[in-house]
Amino acid sequence: MANETPDDPHMIFREYLDAVGLHGMAGAEAAGLQPTEWYAISLITLAGRITSGDLATRTGLTTGATTRLIDRLEKAGYVRRTTDPSDRRRVMVEASADTFPDIEDVVAPARRRIAEVIGHYTPEQREVLFDYFTRAAPAYRAATEEIRAAAARHRRPGRKPKSDTARPVPPTRE
Repeated sequence: MANETPDDPHMIFREYLDAVGLHGMAGAEAAGLQPTEWYAISLITLAGRITSGDLATRTGLTTGATTRLIDRLEKAGYVRRTTDPSDRRRVMVEASADTFPDIEDVVAPARRRIAEVIGHYTPEQREVLFDYFTRAAPAYRAATEEIRAAAARHRRPGRKPKSDTARPVPPTRE
């Protein structure tokens, strides 16, 4: 049953999203990074340069956690801090040149396989696929913000969310 492809579009889409998420976690692990570090490097390289405040907003981290994240990535040689040429008081974060070979090596298998998949589509179909990607990315970012806002409303001030291990385990019948 594990090799069967479901017919339900909802299930197909869920499996797709799970595969993308799993790939991101595997990529982070292969690079020796935590998933948030992996995501931050992706955001930084896509932006070219980003402020720590913008990085905090995009990752959903506090400013203190973002500073520690940048510190770790800088120490590992993935990013560097620079000043904004238009406002020398503003600190920008950018990927260091040494970041790309490591990251490219990690993502190469996915790029190769997805290129093969996309190669099976006509140019018109690829246009539709990339139109979807263009529209879906901001939709997912907006949904992420809604989820974070709802979670924050349900949390008591000063309390961290409970971990799965803190939940009581229901008794099993033997």
